Amino acid sequence: MMDKVIRLFHIILAIQANPGISASDIARKCGINPRTVYRDLATLSLIAPITNEGRGTGYRFMGKFFLYPLNFTEQEALVFSMLPSVLNTEELPPGFDQAYHKVMATHGKEKSHHRDIVQNITDIIQMGAPAYRQEHPNFLEPIIRAVLDQKTISTVYHTMSRNKTAERNIDPYYLVPREQRFYLIGYCHLKREVRTFRMSRFQQVEVTGQTFEKGDFNIRQYLKNTWSIERGNKNMTFKVKFNAEIARYVKEEELFVHPRMRDRKDGSLIFEVTVNNEREFLNWVMQYGPAAEILEPKAVREKLKQQLHQWVELYK
Repeated sequence: MMDKVIRLFHIILAIQANPGISASDIARKCGINPRTVYRDLATLSLIAPITNEGRGTGYRFMGKFFLYPLNFTEQEALVFSMLPSVLNTEELPPGFDQAYHKVMATHGKEKSHHRDIVQNITDIIQMGAPAYRQEHPNFLEPIIRAVLDQKTISTVYHTMSRNKTAERNIDPYYLVPREQRFYLIGYCHLKREVRTFRMSRFQQVEVTGQTFEKGDFNIRQYLKNTWSIERGNKNMTFKVKFNAEIARYVKEEELFVHPRMRDRKDGSLIFEVTVNNEREFLNWVMQYGPAAEILEPKAVREKLKQQLHQWVELYK
């Protein structure tokens, strides 16, 4: 059985390296007789998209089938690495050691390449640190690795609203950049629901060996009507008038919601959008100062008017 497995492995490599190879050439390269090649090709056709379109065309793989990268899971790599210890080495056919070491070397190279890519990404992305901390470790690399490998992370996280720190296991789904910060969206085992975590509030992060599945989680649905990152419980529709001087800059904003915009004859812009977090949206509007006027809702307009009066009193 092991002899056949190694043979099939050699045939896959031969076809992959020489698309259009003939059965006789496969037999010669693999050191087997043509009759065996045809039997093995029939077996391989059950698990790989092999095609032979006619006389003289030879054998090739259809589509994007490719043996490398191996893409082993951690469990698969562990099982394969233990193979020599569970086999009777005296009964192994010639060439097993070479084939085994080639596979393990390929897996090692693949993992190293994967680590190098993640390291390069984290070197390129520069993150700030909270003003109240002198030192802040960068957990971007282990979190990116965990997202890509779908591994649960063990963390210590500080919740600013309650000013409390707790240990949490999190299944990391997505990294989301917002307003010069990174947020992690993932399933929190402590709260048993999907939560949003600010990266700078992690105090410890370790990648565990536990894997996870995202299931039917949909990031677009999760962030629907969310202006920035904080999800509210109630949708509210705003109408804002931006003056002609800044209208073109507002149109250039890269948003995560879909506003309705209408140009006016005087060059101003009517901007309407439905969001679920009033505070985040108002913070964005207020950066434009008097160039932005909130028309609706009336209650928010009145609330902002009172706040402006308080500011005037403060700066008298």
